[in-house]
Amino acid sequence: MMLDCAIIGGGPAGLSAALVLGRARRKVLLFDADRPRNSVSSASHGFLSRDGIEPAMLKSIAQKDLLQYPSVAIKQTEVVHVKKNDKHFVIVAMDKGVYLAKKVILATGIKEVLPNLTGLKSFYGKSVFSCAYCDGWELRDKQLAIFSGHPGTLQLIKILSNWSKNLIVCTNGNKPLDEETKVSLQSKGIKVYEEKIAKLFGDNGQIKIVHFENGLEAQIEGGFVSPEWCHPGSLAKGLGCKQTEKGGMITDSMGRTNIIGVYAAGDNTIVSPSQIAIAAGDGSRTAIGVNIDLTNEEFIL
Repeated sequence: MMLDCAIIGGGPAGLSAALVLGRARRKVLLFDADRPRNSVSSASHGFLSRDGIEPAMLKSIAQKDLLQYPSVAIKQTEVVHVKKNDKHFVIVAMDKGVYLAKKVILATGIKEVLPNLTGLKSFYGKSVFSCAYCDGWELRDKQLAIFSGHPGTLQLIKILSNWSKNLIVCTNGNKPLDEETKVSLQSKGIKVYEEKIAKLFGDNGQIKIVHFENGLEAQIEGGFVSPEWCHPGSLAKGLGCKQTEKGGMITDSMGRTNIIGVYAAGDNTIVSPSQIAIAAGDGSRTAIGVNIDLTNEEFIL
């Protein structure tokens, strides 16, 4: 069977794109490798009518919505290769299935690489987070640590000060802030620790103490960290899609890449995290672009 569109990636962008195309009566197959970036989180925030929902539950509800449309199917497998022929795409999956599609949407999201801090993984997604807009409300007014040692540290401090004035900054041996800035932060009650971190302590997912290599300790109630972001796969490169210097896929206003028939939606178009609502909206927009192009190809005067 020839698909109208294969959607690779089962996150908010891919799910939203599948919904729009299903409602447009398009034959769609959504490939979901089931490795969501937010799997460590207990709740998703900022999405109207679903604020605070558990991520897996949100995904389950979305998949149930999709399966109301007979032209939409979901396959729990990873896509390992996509090749473009003269008139269609050949998609090869991990389960050795081979599928044909007129269009392809890449919605594979991004991968985060956490700083190498001993103990961090025990707290990440429970009391240490990466997005203030997603989790800042729950940590409002608490004693928070900002774990960051890159040039964007100051901007992160400014943003987080909207949720709490009780901040410390831990750069883990790096020096992203000049002396004048550190003095200015100290005047606002924000202490900067440039010492190397030995270990993060706490229990049951709740971080409590930052222990530095020089023996100092800082008591905290939560924290925010700045991961590095990267594209998780090679499908875009294999297809010849152009990317930004940071690895984000370059698209037009309707999600089209430079390769005719290949579209991109969600976080992988910018290589930075966005809220669920933004990713879902981008998936919807891209699906409309796909349907417009399919319609124009079919409706020849």
